[in-house]
Amino acid sequence: MSKTKSLILFTVFIDILGIGIVIPVLPFFVKSFGTSDFMVTALFATYALCAFISAPILGALSDRIGRRPILIVSIISSSIGWFIFAGAQNIIFLFTGRIIDGLAAGNITTAQSYLSDISTDEKDRTSNLGLIGAMFGIGLIIGPLVGGVLGAVNHTLPFYIVGALAFVNAILAFFFLPETHHKRTKEKMSMNPLSPIFKAFTHPVILPIMFAWFLFNTAISIQQSVFALYLNRVFGINELGSGLLFTGVGVLILINQLFLLKKFWLARFQRNTLLNWMLVALGVGFLFTSTPWGIMLGIGVILTTFGQSLGRTIMTGLVSGLDAVKRGENLGTMNAFASLAMILGPFIGGLLFSINIHYSFIAAGIFSLIALWAVNAGKIFHKKTT
Repeated sequence: MSKTKSLILFTVFIDILGIGIVIPVLPFFVKSFGTSDFMVTALFATYALCAFISAPILGALSDRIGRRPILIVSIISSSIGWFIFAGAQNIIFLFTGRIIDGLAAGNITTAQSYLSDISTDEKDRTSNLGLIGAMFGIGLIIGPLVGGVLGAVNHTLPFYIVGALAFVNAILAFFFLPETHHKRTKEKMSMNPLSPIFKAFTHPVILPIMFAWFLFNTAISIQQSVFALYLNRVFGINELGSGLLFTGVGVLILINQLFLLKKFWLARFQRNTLLNWMLVALGVGFLFTSTPWGIMLGIGVILTTFGQSLGRTIMTGLVSGLDAVKRGENLGTMNAFASLAMILGPFIGGLLFSINIHYSFIAAGIFSLIALWAVNAGKIFHKKTT
């Protein structure tokens, strides 16, 4: 593995480790302010709204001024946002922290562009993007376990730790991470965050991919926004137990992305077949999770873990291979659609959860199966993307 790839993956790992640390404790920290379940999901949506505005702009900027400065600014923003969140004395500061983080949410998009820049062909690009998924796995093995333990001591401690990790990450990126994007676009850039999205609606190849991607992420964000609360209400699982469960999810992601992706999945299956099966697994997994039985929860978690990790890698690989010059913009647009889904998903999840705690997962399953329809109806595996 090259030095550049190793540095990029380490940067991603530190970022995901921070996310993993806060996953099991964030809903409980927010609830400690006396807020409603709906307010917890509103915080998820606020971050997503800000990321929706910033992602296309940051992606397009990385095509013009390079990946490195955008990544460093994004990491510093994350650090500041988490420190404000950790020191919050009221709900206003909680939202301020998530807004600051969201307005420069370019970490993962820029890392995806980095790895795509240094890839030699389509298979290598998909494999490299799968390594980001592996970093998610490692971060979600260590992070939730650490977060569960720290959260049991003090609800604010995990957020201070995450802010410190992001700050260290920015220093490492500044001194050691090289630039990889040298063939830069000279096209005039629009500062309207909706401009790349409007262009996607006129592109016959990109549009069906983005529509399926939007549905895919809506389903995932519905589940993520209420999952910790659901585990507590239905199964009596607290912060530590939630952290252990997410650690198990991280182990599955790591095995899948680091060992199975290149040598099994990509070697044995066509991408369209693989994506179809993963969307089926995602939809069925969410429906299993909606039941009040532990065994069904376990099967559901396994199915959704494989469905999310492989589906995300395949669709990201498709978009990153469309245009090398505008790779950052395309990936930024993709993440804008994901952010839009993360705005809609938590509100749907929170509303349905307040009506019946099982409805959110049923809705997530339905959205996943609609995404399966979109993948096939749109014929997203167009000859230009292979």
